Amino acid sequence: MHIYSVYDAAFKPYGKVLDGFDTAELLAAMEMIPQPESGTAYRPGIESLEACAIFEDLRDRAFGGMPIQLGMCWGHNTKLNCLEYHRDSEVNLGSSDFILLLARQEEIEDGVLDTAKVKAFRVPKGIAVEVYATTLHYAPCEVPEEDGFRAAVVLPKGTNTEKPVFEPKSEEDTWMTARNKWLLAHPSSREAAGGAHIGLRGVNIDIAES
Repeated sequence: MHIYSVYDAAFKPYGKVLDGFDTAELLAAMEMIPQPESGTAYRPGIESLEACAIFEDLRDRAFGGMPIQLGMCWGHNTKLNCLEYHRDSEVNLGSSDFILLLARQEEIEDGVLDTAKVKAFRVPKGIAVEVYATTLHYAPCEVPEEDGFRAAVVLPKGTNTEKPVFEPKSEEDTWMTARNKWLLAHPSSREAAGGAHIGLRGVNIDIAES
């Protein structure tokens, strides 16, 4: 699988690089959080990260003053497994390089996306990127030369917390797995085994096999 850079023109439909953010303090705080022995971990908001000076800068400049949460996805991963989207952009930055596997909402057909549509993008250490609301994404992948990854995840406050309770009235309603989170799972994923909508068709991409 070809791995693009977020500085390549191919990234433009999916997101953009954000300039002018001092990430050094946040990167150091991220490195203080131990890696899981296997798999990935995610927390929507982490106090030690939200205490960093960049938190207010991200809130005011990247999200226009809207309430945000600054959490992290970290651990060990090389596979696609699922794709999700929100009703708003997400900002990511890593304490080392990492890879995002991305697709577009308009590529979903009859509730299913062909994984052949997915593209891979490498994000350099300390570089903040905006992933558009129309972009499908999920847990980052580690690059071959790193033992795991740590990626900050900045979203509107409340995202990825407890799913709202309501009676589904559309097909898309049944894809929701958490607050402001719609998920398409690959049949081989643990999310699919847990009842998530099976919305990915094709190879469950593994960066380690690229």
